[in-house]
Amino acid sequence: VVTNNHVIEGADEITIIMADQTEFTAQLLGRDPKADLAVLKFDPKDKDLLVASWGNSDLLRVGDWTIAIGNPLGLGGTVTAGIVSAISRDIGGGPYVKFIQTDASINRGNSGGPLFNIQGEIIGINTAIISQTGGSVGLGFAIPSNSAKKIVSQLIEFGRTKRGWLGVEITTVTKDIAESLGLPDTRGAFVSSLNLEGPSKKAGIQAGDIILKFNNIDVNRMIDLPRLVGESDIGSLAKVEVWRKNEILAIEVKLGELPE
Repeated sequence: VVTNNHVIEGADEITIIMADQTEFTAQLLGRDPKADLAVLKFDPKDKDLLVASWGNSDLLRVGDWTIAIGNPLGLGGTVTAGIVSAISRDIGGGPYVKFIQTDASINRGNSGGPLFNIQGEIIGINTAIISQTGGSVGLGFAIPSNSAKKIVSQLIEFGRTKRGWLGVEITTVTKDIAESLGLPDTRGAFVSSLNLEGPSKKAGIQAGDIILKFNNIDVNRMIDLPRLVGESDIGSLAKVEVWRKNEILAIEVKLGELPE
């Protein structure tokens, strides 16, 4: 069972309650506070279970219909519908997840529940709302299924998430930095310092470089880079494109593992 980390955080006992009120005791397989995900395990004994299948969140478009199922305010089995309001939304919940925004009604208690497409596939895990009142105002946020799938498989296998590591400290590229380095715009991530034991230092990346691309994907904003690196495989060779002294350099970096 996949849920949010904040749903089970600090729990001494975790109980799975089915739609017919059958109860099972669950154990925690692993959790990832950075992405707010947790995986539970329980023995259904002789009960037949239907399993919901993952969908491909990369295929989502703004305007697609979504269906949320959850336990808002203790009203279990509540279904709401809406559309995808935005994709890849940054709501300040850390650099490792970009959220799907939906206007399907999501309230306290919906956390950890699925967001479906109209094919009945899970394309998100409902996680957060933005609301001045604490109730639904049509601003609900879900972790995309493609981000969740990789994290979930690692939590099942290792009990924790293993993320790629570049070993750089980065800041936003301001207009002043861009002008001083001859960049035409403020995209990218400015390398302010390097971990002396990190992969980037060994590969030749320097403080003062601006990382423009990671594995051929544009780094439009500084916050894009940690997610791209974190989702990459440890030990893989990453192609990093940097701006240095008015020219673009391609540097290969063998990624390490992000320290806890």
